[in-house]
Amino acid sequence: MAKIALIGAGSATFTRMLLGDILSFDELAGSTIALHDIDSERLDTAIAVAHATARETGAHPVVEASLDRRAALDGADYVINIIAVGGHAATVVDYEVPLRHGVRQTIGDTLGIGGIFRALRTIPVLEGIAADMAEVCPNAWLLNYTNPMAMLCWAIAEGTPQKKVVGLCHSVQNTTRQLAEYVGVPFEEVTFLGAGVNHQAWILRFERAGESLYPLLDEAIARDPDGLQRHVRVEMYRRLGFFPTESSEHSSEYLPWFMRHDDMLERFRLQPGCYVQESLENLDEHARVRAAIAAGEPLPVEPSIEYAPQIIHSMETGRVRTVYGNVRNEGLIDNLPHGACVEVPCLVDDAGLQPTKVGALPAQCAALNRTFLNVGELTIKAALEGRREHVLHAAMLDPNTSATLTLEGIAALVDDMIEAHGDALPEGIRRTTAVAR
Repeated sequence: MAKIALIGAGSATFTRMLLGDILSFDELAGSTIALHDIDSERLDTAIAVAHATARETGAHPVVEASLDRRAALDGADYVINIIAVGGHAATVVDYEVPLRHGVRQTIGDTLGIGGIFRALRTIPVLEGIAADMAEVCPNAWLLNYTNPMAMLCWAIAEGTPQKKVVGLCHSVQNTTRQLAEYVGVPFEEVTFLGAGVNHQAWILRFERAGESLYPLLDEAIARDPDGLQRHVRVEMYRRLGFFPTESSEHSSEYLPWFMRHDDMLERFRLQPGCYVQESLENLDEHARVRAAIAAGEPLPVEPSIEYAPQIIHSMETGRVRTVYGNVRNEGLIDNLPHGACVEVPCLVDDAGLQPTKVGALPAQCAALNRTFLNVGELTIKAALEGRREHVLHAAMLDPNTSATLTLEGIAALVDDMIEAHGDALPEGIRRTTAVAR
């Protein structure tokens, strides 16, 4: 049986969802589940969640848990990474410090000044995980869920010996199901192709029986001026011709045209700081789950559409599936940089995971993706090389930050963010003098 390690298992809700799917497969029901978290209270909750989920699914896994990461990783076949370095407190910093400088964000975990600093404090931890894996489970697959997805998977492939890595998200699954609802077609009848960068990939084909469903989408949008027409992603589709795979809240802060303008916030119903509230709700949900377990209440298991359990099942059984993964661009998308992390369809079976070559994206879509990847590349260089000036360069090229602040303002913001996050950042970034203004 497989050994599956969950790193950051104290995320009780996500751990419960993933284990519910994993343990619902008969072939995985006897797997070894190794849980790791740096917080002992959260780890205790994760252990209880694992046992409760096993009872609900009728599975009999071997549940192990350790505050020692290497012990959890030892002998693993699959490593699922769901860490959040700095937790809620760091999320608040990522929002409040930029806001004091006039930079508004909705989520702040993928691009923008928040995404840059989330990457900077997460990459060193991932380097440690990869180093441990090289020693105690060198053949394991690393299945990453942590954001900023493209930056982190790129950094792992670029800066560590861990090459069997794929980043997993639910953007493509959710978007295509949502589009099917918009056009009134059962999802089972839809075929599609998506590709691009995580949180900014594009639905290149959206069809039923070989016929494009985009005309039906156009009709649905035209009928709904106070609904669909007030979504950022619909505006992107109208302007660029292909529907993007991430929510309007996320998408708005990857672009220069929305967050700085009050009228755009109102028109597209955007709420700066909404992720801080969501993070607080996650804390409340963790407390609710812990209380439910203490009271002996059951934890219902509902199937999800997450990819990690499907990938593990396919690799263990040989069942062929197509998933969307974030992988190194080695001839997959012609007009995005070689070596960057891109999101493409991947075939998965007992031979592993094989990405699909997509070719060239539409020119306008690739151009916007490159502005996204520019920020990621410089952030990765800053982290791996300890180059503080590259943090400034990344912020200078970020669409939302550069649309809001002058160069001097960006430099002041970067200095304040480095000071606020302190020891969580790579040493070279911390110890260097303030960036030039």
